[in-house]
Amino acid sequence: MKNIAMEMEQPKRPMAMNPQKFALWLFIVSIVMIFAAMTSAYIVRRAEGNWLEVEIPLIMYISTGVILLSSITMHWAYLSAKRDNLQPLKTALLLTTLLGIIFIVTQFKSWETLKEAGVFFGGELSNPGGSFVYVLTGLHGFHLISGVVFLFVVLISAFGYKVHSKNLNLIEMSATYWHFLDALWIYLFVFLLLNH
Repeated sequence: MKNIAMEMEQPKRPMAMNPQKFALWLFIVSIVMIFAAMTSAYIVRRAEGNWLEVEIPLIMYISTGVILLSSITMHWAYLSAKRDNLQPLKTALLLTTLLGIIFIVTQFKSWETLKEAGVFFGGELSNPGGSFVYVLTGLHGFHLISGVVFLFVVLISAFGYKVHSKNLNLIEMSATYWHFLDALWIYLFVFLLLNH
């Protein structure tokens, strides 16, 4: 009876979030705010006129498929870590990293395609419509490069047997950030499709 009374009297500790995960979520919220502001500015500026309607290059459809596939391989990596399947974990992380690099390359190719179509960023030949496309995709690309760097860190840790079912923090954070970047690209791609 005393044990029950003592348990009832002890104050419950508040649920705490890992400080690294909390910092990641703050970072994600700040990115969301940046892109919300940028897409709002796109809509406002477009309504003012003198706007070049930019045709979305075919390669952006391909890069969208690549990034969706990378989300699948990232989830495979996370599940493998959770189940202590270390070889599939490494394979899935390698594939995700490779797909991330392919996505970045396709973004550069899409800019080349835009340039060939007469869509420029800055200078006398530029138009706000084209410049916004470069800024939105470039800003996303910059964050995706940080995601690939994060993947390299997780990959090195996985090869050092530091990612497993009892140590999931790093891969959970990496998966969260990667899936967020994938979802952000889908949002931007659909946004550009609907507003071009």
